[in-house]
Amino acid sequence: MTFQKEPSRKHGSVGRSAIVLVNLGTPDAPTRTAVRRYLKQFLSDPRVVEIPKAVWWFILNLIILPFRSGQSAKKYATIWTSEGSPLRTHTDAQALGLRAALGERGHEDLIVAMAMRYGSPSLPEVLSKLKADGAERVLVLPAYPQYSGTTTGSIYDAVFQHYGSVRNIPELRFVRNYHDHDGYIRALRDSVLNHWEQHGKPEKLVMSFHGVPKRTLMLGDPYHCECLKTARLLAAALKLTPEQYVVTFQSRFGKAEWLQPYTAPTVAQLARDGVRRVDVICPGFISDCLETLEEINMEVRHDFEANGGREYHYIPCLNETPAWIAALAEIAEQHIIGWPTQLAPSQREALRKDAEAGRAKALALGAAD
Repeated sequence: MTFQKEPSRKHGSVGRSAIVLVNLGTPDAPTRTAVRRYLKQFLSDPRVVEIPKAVWWFILNLIILPFRSGQSAKKYATIWTSEGSPLRTHTDAQALGLRAALGERGHEDLIVAMAMRYGSPSLPEVLSKLKADGAERVLVLPAYPQYSGTTTGSIYDAVFQHYGSVRNIPELRFVRNYHDHDGYIRALRDSVLNHWEQHGKPEKLVMSFHGVPKRTLMLGDPYHCECLKTARLLAAALKLTPEQYVVTFQSRFGKAEWLQPYTAPTVAQLARDGVRRVDVICPGFISDCLETLEEINMEVRHDFEANGGREYHYIPCLNETPAWIAALAEIAEQHIIGWPTQLAPSQREALRKDAEAGRAKALALGAAD
């Protein structure tokens, strides 16, 4: 076993605390080559696709990647902005907002970084940089409110795999989920109410979550249950009756049965049933991305209107809205309790002096630095 080289560090250095916000990932550009590279990494993850490796290699490399890469690149091109990928832009802004919000709460010298599970900046790359920057405590905060082995579980895998080749591992903490966190539900409620204040209320609110294969539910994945709880809490916060909203699942991939009801056919059926206006929100995504901006706001919109629907509203993700950044700070703060990030000036000075004394003792015992 060969371990990574440890960064040089002086004795007596005061260790820092860090938070890394981890999102799914995005291609570097809306091109066939970049999308193929991204999809290959994403769809090669056994957490994402539970098919025997040899069989899946054939399907992925000889069928999916040659055809899907170009199609997906065209879709990415429809949402790409002058700043790049919307998911990357929003996640960057969320990390910056989180750092500022925690600073306002008195958390000093706290590093907040952003990483992607697939694509760049990669999670191993960011974790290595945090170590070089003196982080001795790291909180991993997934951008997934609802836990699933296909998403949050995969982040855990990547973190553990990275530290499997690290000699000096920092203290690690993980946020597992926040699907029922008060701040998250409040932020969703405020987002919907703000939209309704400007545009009026719909006949039906559709809460669309990213889908996963149904077999994952049967095998014990809690994702489906956590999505339904989020929906129930949001509906209660909005004072909706069961007839006023519906929970659906989007982004089905392959021929296997996924969690139902599926978003696109459900919305199309609502139009055929005479529902004139629907509003769609995607509570499982905290950042707008291909699945929300292209699939929901373009493809599903078309399905609704093509089947007779008159008015279709997409309610954007939480992105970097103040209510969500405040909630994100609450979530992070609850998981860094006990870390020395909120120290009075006298406590910080005492910590510095203690570190200096420790360094002097180490040098007296023969330490090089």
